[in-house]
Amino acid sequence: MNAICLSFHLHQPFRLRTYRFFDIGDNHYYYDEFQNRSIIKRVATRSYLPANQVLLELIERHGKQFRVSFSMSGSVIEQLEMYAPEVIESFKTLAKTGNIEFLAGTYSHSLASLRSKEEFERQVKLHSDKIKQLFNVKPTAFRNSELLYSDKIGTMVADMGYNVILTEGAKHVLGWKSPNFMYCNDVNPKLKVLMRNFQMSDDIAFRFSNKGWSEWPLTADKFAGWVNALDPKFEVINLFMDYETLGEHQWADTGIFDFIRSLPATILKKTKYSFRTPSELAAKLQPVSAVKVPYPISWADTERDLTAWLGNDLQEDAFDNLYSLLPLLKDCSDPDLLRDWNYLQTSDHFYYMSTKWLADGEVHKYFNPYPSPYEAYINYMNVLSDFKLRIERTGGKPGNVINTPEVAAEAESKKPAKAKKAEKHLSTKKTETKKTAPKTKEKKK
Repeated sequence: MNAICLSFHLHQPFRLRTYRFFDIGDNHYYYDEFQNRSIIKRVATRSYLPANQVLLELIERHGKQFRVSFSMSGSVIEQLEMYAPEVIESFKTLAKTGNIEFLAGTYSHSLASLRSKEEFERQVKLHSDKIKQLFNVKPTAFRNSELLYSDKIGTMVADMGYNVILTEGAKHVLGWKSPNFMYCNDVNPKLKVLMRNFQMSDDIAFRFSNKGWSEWPLTADKFAGWVNALDPKFEVINLFMDYETLGEHQWADTGIFDFIRSLPATILKKTKYSFRTPSELAAKLQPVSAVKVPYPISWADTERDLTAWLGNDLQEDAFDNLYSLLPLLKDCSDPDLLRDWNYLQTSDHFYYMSTKWLADGEVHKYFNPYPSPYEAYINYMNVLSDFKLRIERTGGKPGNVINTPEVAAEAESKKPAKAKKAEKHLSTKKTETKKTAPKTKEKKK
């Protein structure tokens, strides 16, 4: 078999509003509703709706020869339900064709698989139930947040009953091996592993509109030529990318929609490849070998590791403080607390705290609402302080926390030392900026 596995990912976080120290104990709504609404509506208009229409046209034209899979975080689904319900309806139309596979994942696009098996399983079940509710299908293939994968994560996914997982074809893991084969988990071989061909995926996702790229412009004929030039023994080309590639990251005037419109027909006519979903491939292909991944990998940045989210002290401290609350939430029944617990786990909050720079740094700036990682950290920790107080004062049961001077003092005393250090660093920077700012001459009367 020679197949192309085309898989798109949709995710948008619930971004936090500016949440100051004096809000702790007084205001328990953490989200920037204006920004969340405006971004999801913009992406829906530029990307999701026109892209869904293109895919529907392709399915009608090519029938069962054209297959696509989607992974959608619970947070993007909720925002679409609130602000752009027409997108959900368009996905339901796609689902009815039978040509679409919806993948399981973590509900809040979290990093829970790195910290808690129980929390990871809870979120996966929540997500799977949501997909079943919306599209009347139960996912059998799995895509973890940020394509996170390791031998340990794979065994947890296998224990939950999934038969195949998508991850990154990281060079430091594969070595001389190619991502263009089916692999299996090193501990539990029942779980099959599809590894992203990052070169060919990123040619579309990142380099498509780059006029300085030696291969610009990329056409369907050129891409088909690359496919034909591959070793005929290769079984599958895994093209995994953000759905926002179509229309948002690559704007419509770059020709991205025309490229996608012409790609299936060109591939089907000029190559031996067909389009298949992850579950179809799991049913038809046998692993060529196990892939050993002792340390987690991801699809982020040049290192393909965890440093985009857990690469500095700020990120690690916020992450540790977040999951230190797990015991307090064991018997939580307050729907508001559970909602906030889901939203606060979203990986984007830690991504905003990244201090990486150069090529990766430019990527980190996209959709980042904070001017610096320090402000992202302080804002998040203020929210987390209020969230912790709510749990402690209500025992996880429905109720309200009343603000008093004592509450504010208690929150300050419990704030981690690194949060105070970051606040001091930020305050010093602002003071220095103010002192060194050039004086303006007064206008003559």
